[in-house]
Amino acid sequence: MDSVRTLTAFGHISLDGYFVDGHADMSWAHKRDAEWSAFVAENAGSDSELVFGRTTYQMMAGYWPTPQAAQATPHVAERMNQTRKIVFSRTLDSAGWNNTILVKGDMAASMRRMKTEAGKPMVILGSGSVVSQLAQAGLIDEFQFVLNPLALGAGRTYFDGVKPRLSLTLARTRAFRNGNVLLCYTRG
Repeated sequence: MDSVRTLTAFGHISLDGYFVDGHADMSWAHKRDAEWSAFVAENAGSDSELVFGRTTYQMMAGYWPTPQAAQATPHVAERMNQTRKIVFSRTLDSAGWNNTILVKGDMAASMRRMKTEAGKPMVILGSGSVVSQLAQAGLIDEFQFVLNPLALGAGRTYFDGVKPRLSLTLARTRAFRNGNVLLCYTRG
């Protein structure tokens, strides 16, 4: 029997369910304390391929290859730059960040095919439109959300446009001293 690669969505959300505020900003999710930094470094060390939409890809590609990233979080910067990355975009002509594959075709069909190919597990970082489209197609195996202790009042959710209802089962949690709570769900 062929094995299927797993696809996980990882992202931050506010108490009112948004991953970006009304101005498409998510700087509120960037905290720096020892416990949180250790968790981020541990996650960066996982052996997964990264999946992005265009907006998140451009934000990440604009930061992680820089000297500032290497100085601020050397281990994370090294992993981000070395890891294989997949970016879904209808508008990009090229993706120049090291080890990046640009996919311009049907996102769900492409991901369905990639999940059957040999390779590492895949993790969507941020990328709300990718999460909502692949969740609707039933292709995400696990959702990992970091619940941040603040309300934004407006913004976008990861599940904009998802129909029908998406039922999830809580798999595990982890609370951090900075108030963040990691919530991990599988498809129910």
